[in-house]
Amino acid sequence: MSFTEKDVDYVANLSRISLSDEEKKNFTVQLEQILKYVEKLNRLNTDNIEPTAHILPVSNVFRDDVAKICPTTRFAVEQSALLVDGLFGVPRVI
Repeated sequence: MSFTEKDVDYVANLSRISLSDEEKKNFTVQLEQILKYVEKLNRLNTDNIEPTAHILPVSNVFRDDVAKICPTTRFAVEQSALLVDGLFGVPRVI
């Protein structure tokens, strides 16, 4: 596959940028080099390689889910600094 100045014009239009004739020539050469490199990668034998989302091993860093005794409602309310009729008391916000 080759890259032409027409392709560079198309990408520039999508990017909403204007390029001079010299920039178009430079980008055509650069994009052609990139495509040649990608073609090299396509020739690699990847039959025995598992697809991965990351190049490094990623593991779950969460703690184990262990059941614990939950405090009662009464205990939680008793810890409050302000009680109103046995419920949490909070300052009025207007």
